[in-house]
Amino acid sequence: MALQASELKVGDTHSEVVVDNLSRTQIVMYAGASGDYNPVHSDEVFVTKVAGYPTVFAHGMLSMGLTGKMLTNYVGDGRLKHYGVRFTSQVWPGDTLTATAEVTAVRTDDAGDQVVDLEITTTNQDGVAVIKGSAIARVD
Repeated sequence: MALQASELKVGDTHSEVVVDNLSRTQIVMYAGASGDYNPVHSDEVFVTKVAGYPTVFAHGMLSMGLTGKMLTNYVGDGRLKHYGVRFTSQVWPGDTLTATAEVTAVRTDDAGDQVVDLEITTTNQDGVAVIKGSAIARVD
């Protein structure tokens, strides 16, 4: 059932764990699916000896995609009108990510659609924000 505007109020939140103990295999699988083979995501020797990081890290778009799944679980498939994020911290193997959407407005947009404005934050197991963003979704 689609999310109803009458069910929403400013300050409502929805949270989900979007990945528990992110594995290196998941990062490599995302590289294959996306075609992004940057060695900082898969080559331990390169990333530690050349790039100077402690280990490989996840693609930003992997984190965004995981967060997007939380959004569509909340508002429903095909209902997002806008979704944008900033990557605020790296995501490492072993991280557990929790994505949260907070209702900031329920309104009628310029096209005449009932929409909900959402502020999005995805944090790791230490409470560090790895994504901050916003979304707008149609609601009935």
